[in-house]
Amino acid sequence: GDLLLDGNNEQEVIFNSVALALKGGHIPIILGGDHSITYPIIRAVAAHYGPVNILHIDAHPDLYETYKGNRFSHASPFARIMEDCLAQRLVQVGIRTLNNHQRQQVERFGVEIIPMHESDLTKASQFDGPLYISIDLDGLDPAYAPGVSHHEPGGLTVRQVIELLQRIEVPVVGADIVEYNPSRDLHGMTAAVAVKFIKELAALGAGQAPPGGL
Repeated sequence: GDLLLDGNNEQEVIFNSVALALKGGHIPIILGGDHSITYPIIRAVAAHYGPVNILHIDAHPDLYETYKGNRFSHASPFARIMEDCLAQRLVQVGIRTLNNHQRQQVERFGVEIIPMHESDLTKASQFDGPLYISIDLDGLDPAYAPGVSHHEPGGLTVRQVIELLQRIEVPVVGADIVEYNPSRDLHGMTAAVAVKFIKELAALGAGQAPPGGL
């Protein structure tokens, strides 16, 4: 259900809630919120499973050391995740806004980026162990998902993301969908896309769901 966040203890509320779901045998699918929620989620997932593989779909790598003085902002979650050694691999798809600082962070942490000019996303579905999936809706082209705060033309299609998800063969231990902004949506089309992705993620989890379910 919905979490009550007051701005002071958001990280710990998210961490504790996800940890409780994992302890109950569930595969959590979390809806944002901005991308800052992914760091406490992954903290809980890694505490339960150990370092995991992460598939990150986004227009932005979210690897800033700090953003506007905030080390835990929506632009920094994967820097914190990699600093804390919570991921075995971080594979990013849809990225099209790299600057010099974030390129340095990519090299520092050994992040694997599949740039948008590469049409073959096959290797983005090839993992050896448990996988966490993080989908920022602005990874899609704005033509398919206008309901986001940061439009970045030249992105993924809905079909590309679905095909990528359907090629995954390793256990999925959790997922999030973030950065939906209803005030910018048109006719609910981005919400409909998010619902479609939830169904695809749930189908992935259902194939290996433990007794507790999703």
